[in-house]
Formats: sequence, C-alpha cells, structure tokens
Amino acid sequence: MKNFILIVMLFLLVESSFAQKVFAVENDYQADIKVYVVDNDYEADLMVYKVDYEYKADKDGRWYFTDYDYQADKRIFFTDHKYQADLLIFFTKEDFKAGWKNRAKQHLLY
Repeated sequence: MKNFILIVMLFLLVESSFAQKVFAVENDYQADIKVYVVDNDYEADLMVYKVDYEYKADKDGRWYFTDYDYQADKRIFFTDHKYQADLLIFFTKEDFKAGWKNRAKQHLLY
C-alpha cells in the first residue's frame, strides 16, 4: 500500500507541471473545461498568473495562453455565470501566489 501511495504522489508531482498551456475558445461546446473569473481570491479554486512565455508555465496556476488550440494542453471557455463553471479562477498579479486553493478540482486540468 505504501508503494502505491508513493507512486500516486510521484505521478501527481510529475503531472503538476503539465496542462498549463491553455487556449480560450469562443463556444462552450469547444472547451475541455468551463472557467469563471471570480472577483476575490478567496472564492477561487485556482489562482492564475498569466505568463508571457511558454517555458514560464512551469507550475500549477501559471498559464500561458496559446495562439492556436492545437498548441494548448486544455481548451477553456470563460463563462458569464459562476454556476456554469467547472473551475473558478482568480487572476493574480504576483506569480508566487499562483496555485491551487481547492485541490479537489485539480483533475480538471489533467
């Protein structure tokens, strides 16, 4: 059992550096996940920091927005209403604040 837990933890650590390249689609049916941007950080499942270069999307919450959907790990749709969203995010201006606040939603990006 201990080995299984270690393997799962290792998998999560390796996977945590993926799915940080996103592409914003125009229609909800094109998206892998629906996202709503909240006004306050305490409401968020994920704190997001937008990076300018792909290589800087090296940890959870650091998102690089691609120019084309085929370049992205996930296609996202920004909803107009909170109740429509799979994931609530807050855009932070400090990169060190990027990351999960609600790890139960982490599976959505993997």
